[in-house]
Order: sequence, then C-alpha cells, then structure tokens
Amino acid sequence: MSAQCEVTGKCAAGAPMNLFERWLTLWVALCIIGGVLLGQWLPAPFQALGRMEVAQVNIPVGLLIWVMIIPMLMKIDFGALSQVKSHWKGIGVTLFVNWAVKPFSMALLAWIFIRQLFAPYLPAEQLDSYVAGLILLAAAPCTAMVFVWSRLTGGDPYFTLSQVALNDAIMIFAFAPIVGLLLGLSAIIVPWDTLFTSVVLYIVIPVVLAQLWRKLLLKRGQQRFDAVMAQLGHASILALLATLVLLFAFQGEAIIQQPLIIALLAVPILIQVFFNSGLAYWLNRSVGEKHSVAGPSALIGASNFFELAVAAAIALFGFQSGAALATVVGVLIEVPTMLLVVKIVNQSKDWYESGQPS
Repeated sequence: MSAQCEVTGKCAAGAPMNLFERWLTLWVALCIIGGVLLGQWLPAPFQALGRMEVAQVNIPVGLLIWVMIIPMLMKIDFGALSQVKSHWKGIGVTLFVNWAVKPFSMALLAWIFIRQLFAPYLPAEQLDSYVAGLILLAAAPCTAMVFVWSRLTGGDPYFTLSQVALNDAIMIFAFAPIVGLLLGLSAIIVPWDTLFTSVVLYIVIPVVLAQLWRKLLLKRGQQRFDAVMAQLGHASILALLATLVLLFAFQGEAIIQQPLIIALLAVPILIQVFFNSGLAYWLNRSVGEKHSVAGPSALIGASNFFELAVAAAIALFGFQSGAALATVVGVLIEVPTMLLVVKIVNQSKDWYESGQPS
C-alpha cells in the first residue's frame, strides 16, 4: 500500500500486493532453512550475538525489531481517531473481538492443543513456553499488513485507518496487563519487569519516534514522505528476514530433532484465525454494518502484530525458547491464511448483503 494511500485513505481496492507481501511465506521458509543451516555450520558467531545483552534485551535483535516496527507505525495517522464515530458499530465489533475474545480464545486453544492433545509429541520442558508464545501472538492486533488485507476486500479505508490507530493506542496500555493475566492463568511465571520493559521498548518508544518522524517528514511535503517510506519499507523487510534467520539459527537443533513442532504449533493458530475472523464477520452482519467495514473488521480481528510478538517473546523467554518459535510460526502462516480469509470475505459478499436491511 502506498504511503499516499495510507495517509489520505484514497486507495484502489483491487491494488495488488507487492513481491514481498505476496511471497512472505516463501521468504520465511527460506529463512527457516538458512537459519537452521547457518546455526549448525557456524555456531560460534550466533552464540556471540546471543550474548550481546543489556538488561535481558538482546541488542542486535532489539535494533532489528525497531527497524521493522517503526516504518509500520509511521503509516498510522492517529488523527484518524476522529473518524471512529463514523463507523462505531464496526469499531465496537472489532474491539470486542480483538481485546475480549482473541487473546482468551488463544489461551484456551493453547491449553487444549499444547498442554493436552499434542503434549506427548512436544518437548515437555517447552510446553509452557509454547503456550506463552501463542498468547503473545494473539494479544497484539495487526498494524501493517491489515492495510493490504483491507485493500484486497475493497474495505473502507477510513474505517481501517481509524481502527488501526485505535488499536495501537489501546495496545500501549492493554498489551502488558492482558499478557500478564493470561500467563498467570496459564500457571506461567510472569516476569513483570521484563514485560513492562518490552512494552516500553517495542511499543511506547517506537510509537513516539514514528509519529515524530512522520510529522517532520510531512512538513517537508507528501512527496518527501512517500520517498522515505519507500526506502524504510525495504529496510523493514530486510530486518524481518534477518531476525528470522537469527531465531532459526538458535532454534535449529530443536527443529531438527522434532520437525513436526512447527506443524503442531500451527494448528491452534489456524483455528484462532478462522474462528475470530468468522465471529467478527458475522457480528458485523448482525448489527447491520456495511460489507466494506465487515471485511477489514474480520481481517483485523484475525491477524496479528507478529513483529511485536516476536520481540516480546525473545525479551521474555530468549532466542531458544518455544515462545519465540511459536510466534515465528505465526509469521510463517500469516499470508496464505489471511489470503484465504480474504477470498471467503469476497466470495460471500452477496450472502452478506442479502441479510442487510433495505
């Protein structure tokens, strides 16, 4: 999505995804293979990177996360919050699904699949960590890719902008308490100091820096803003791929020993995506919201801010943790799963509108 589209809300509903967006699953799969191989062939350099920590924060990964997150947050116009009242039904449905259903449904699914059904096939010492990673993945609504999904469903750009801006504002205050509550209910020790440090490092500071930078660039004109955003987009992609290579270099041994782990972790994530997107879509239809709002609402309700989840998992549990691996599985299946949801939303438009009041 172009920066101009994101700022003004005037974008073509059918504009295609770029090369990276369309093939994200392939790039992630290549990073898995490359990271595992590099971790086995060159263990010493990766171990040295893993030791570069200050207050339990890995410096190389922290910098990469900032490069990933800040360009995405620069796309958000918090001035769009003034438009919330125009789509209050869709906003209400999305907030309900994002904050009252999604994290809790994932915690339940993690308990059912990770601690019960799949427990015999997973390393026992990592079960808590896998559950924690899935909770982290579900506790942060998508910030960047949702613009793509909205565009592909012909979504109302003003609704998407205002909903994402509102979610980001809520996330600053709600992410840590929800994660802490669900980890506690899951009998997982909550490192509160590290959790709050993660919120400051990976939400508060990036939001402030991104919005300041955004304002400075827009003062120099829309063309300058678009040019810088295009350059930052490439840097963000490279940072994401580099982070994944590092993660899988550390996770390589566990994956080689139990290659089914990724498939097993994907099951609750897939169920969560389809359950929450279906719930948001149906609720919007029930309250009489337009299809152009219901589409992005369903997609915002289902997708995740996986960059934040990865960063928090590493900070809380470490590179080699099951939590870090679980969040990366979310990255791996994000694009094909969400494209399937997009297809369902588009093909069901006639059914959706047949239930709307005339």
